[in-house]
Amino acid sequence: MRSCQVRELGRIGYQEAFALQQRLVAQRKSGAIGDQFLLVEHPHTITLGRNGHMENLLASQAALCAAGIAFVETDRGGDITYHGPGQVVGYPIVDLREWKRDVGAYLRAIEQVMIDALADFGIRAGRAPGWTGVWVGGAKIGAIGVHLSRWVSSHGFALNVTTDLNYFRYIVPCGLTQPVTSMAALGVPAPFEDVHQKLTARFGEVFGRDMEILESVLETAL
Repeated sequence: MRSCQVRELGRIGYQEAFALQQRLVAQRKSGAIGDQFLLVEHPHTITLGRNGHMENLLASQAALCAAGIAFVETDRGGDITYHGPGQVVGYPIVDLREWKRDVGAYLRAIEQVMIDALADFGIRAGRAPGWTGVWVGGAKIGAIGVHLSRWVSSHGFALNVTTDLNYFRYIVPCGLTQPVTSMAALGVPAPFEDVHQKLTARFGEVFGRDMEILESVLETAL
């Protein structure tokens, strides 16, 4: 079984995490490292994907600044989304040539990781036909936006754990008008450590990887 290194980086800025992903993607392409699974939390940030529409941003730059929210245009797929405290963000850096050269299968697999992890907490989540992401009772709990370069993935998913859902009022999440929810809103305010553990285990199962949690995360991330 191939291995995958897990880096739990805590709360870091979106741009800092993006720069780290770029470095790791370059190393993965060259074969210098194996697959990676980054788990982070971001400060308040709204990101617009390469297929996004500015009309789905419902606030001015001045309003975002006043609310302490950064705005970043990025190269991931998808539309607009929010990242912030209380949300677990996962960035898999995986060479799909060593898994499946199938973008659709990769998206479904990421969804399955979240679905299975939520089931571990007693939350019955699933898919919505025609839409990417993970849903509970008609409300979105997990968003996905990825980028592939020479079959190496970057960006990934965001799972609402104890996220303050009021921040989603600044956007039309992923260009959709459906409501959003979180584990806490569903009565399951799980500790990040537990969520990380379940996501890591389920990622290993879905992708057939032996998950290796790095101890000296800060040093290896530089």
